[in-house]
Amino acid sequence: MSMRHYESKAMVAASAERVFAHIDDHARLSAHMSDRKWMMGGGSMTIELDEGGGRQVGSRIRLAGTVLGVALSVIEVVIEHRPPYTKAWETIGTPRLLIVGAYRMGFELTPRGEHSELRVFIDYELPNGFVGHWLGRLLGGVYARWCTQQMVEDAVKSFAAGAGAPAGGSMRDTR
Repeated sequence: MSMRHYESKAMVAASAERVFAHIDDHARLSAHMSDRKWMMGGGSMTIELDEGGGRQVGSRIRLAGTVLGVALSVIEVVIEHRPPYTKAWETIGTPRLLIVGAYRMGFELTPRGEHSELRVFIDYELPNGFVGHWLGRLLGGVYARWCTQQMVEDAVKSFAAGAGAPAGGSMRDTR
């Protein structure tokens, strides 16, 4: 099965060390999944971290909840953790998701003077089964864009020079 790719990028008004410390908190990074939003079909996911807190290679993260009344769950494992530059995690087992199947996600930080360029990416497969595959083809890219943008926008807002002020640069998406 072929992987699909999506990423979002932006400049963040903080050093790579400060940004990494902020987004290395997986509960914070995935907060957009725990809020009831239209993109989540009115549902939400809870995040459970192991003793490693998602901050070391091998650490496990479990997300579970309901979307559109359907029970969903996924287990992720951290596969790369190199502060203050990169972190990546991927699903293990068979994820119970609606519009994406197995995936690998992560972020990269590149120092740019007093700022950092943040890139958040997802490489994902379409779900198995006719309905999942169809939903994934229809909505997978929309969801991937929303998810990576939420993570980038949270970091930008957290380090903005003022309430809602841009932190230099603009959001860029690439497929």
